Amino acid sequence: MGIDLPLIWFVIIVFSMLMYIVMDGFDLGIGILYPALKDSQDRDLMMNSVAPVWDGNETWLVLGGAALFGAFPLAYAIVLDALSIPLTFMLLALIFRGVAFEFRFRADESHRRHWDHAFIWGSIFATFVQGVVVGAFIQGFHVENRTFMGGYFDWFAPFPLFCGFGLVVAYALLACGWLIMKTEGHLRRTMYRILRPLTLLMVAVIAVISLWTPMLNQAIFDRWFTLPNLFFFLPVPLLVLGCTWLILKSAKRQQHDSLPFLSALMLIFLGFTGLGISIWPTLIPPAISFRDAAGPSESLGFMLVGALFIIPVILVYTYWSYYVFRGKITPDQGYH
Repeated sequence: MGIDLPLIWFVIIVFSMLMYIVMDGFDLGIGILYPALKDSQDRDLMMNSVAPVWDGNETWLVLGGAALFGAFPLAYAIVLDALSIPLTFMLLALIFRGVAFEFRFRADESHRRHWDHAFIWGSIFATFVQGVVVGAFIQGFHVENRTFMGGYFDWFAPFPLFCGFGLVVAYALLACGWLIMKTEGHLRRTMYRILRPLTLLMVAVIAVISLWTPMLNQAIFDRWFTLPNLFFFLPVPLLVLGCTWLILKSAKRQQHDSLPFLSALMLIFLGFTGLGISIWPTLIPPAISFRDAAGPSESLGFMLVGALFIIPVILVYTYWSYYVFRGKITPDQGYH
């Protein structure tokens, strides 16, 4: 039996996107939570909690996009055609946010608030657009003869827009857990105060999307709500409830500072798992599978050699950067 190259590359892309959501999620969430803190020292702490690692987090987005282009050129062409407007906005927002991140530390007090606003809106807009893109994927694309035949504003619909709002909430929850884990004093107490309402809002968002998604496509409805699949997939919502209980318990006791972040990560993973269950094995819903969209076997094999080298390197330097800067930070620590 030969190596299933399309499946391997599908797994690589899914892994890259999950790593990006996990690692850049709390990074973007810092900007989303920025308006909740007005004190300059608290805002400096928030920035410094991610300053040593934020540049490397977006490596996974680049890897996923490059892998999609090389391994599944048909999917890349359709996605770029269907989502060119939101993807362009997302990249501009990420650039704008990155510039604000760096310039804020070098600006004087009279100009710093302008860069704070740029950082806030860049983070919110980039996150919102990423959620819109995810929602558009779930909603599906109008494809005929392997060509996108829909409109350029098909993504501007209620479900993708609600997914955009949902991702803003998810990243804010991740950032809240991250700051609880990384900080002390006033900032930590503030994050614990907003942890409970953020968690309840996140659960409400998950419930709405979980009920809305099967209504978009009969195949998704049948996958989730027919026997024996119903019993196979039942652990997903049960684990969501379990993670929610852990976060709410942490918010009440304010102990074990790493637990809210780890539980929020699990919630994100479960949401990603639910998405995968809903659309598998399609790469371009509702009809084009990852095998249909795959490039030539020679190209997939050639790229896999490079991927087997570069992915371990990314994992090692990512682990090392987080390991070196582990533990809580204090106001006297800075990285700029």
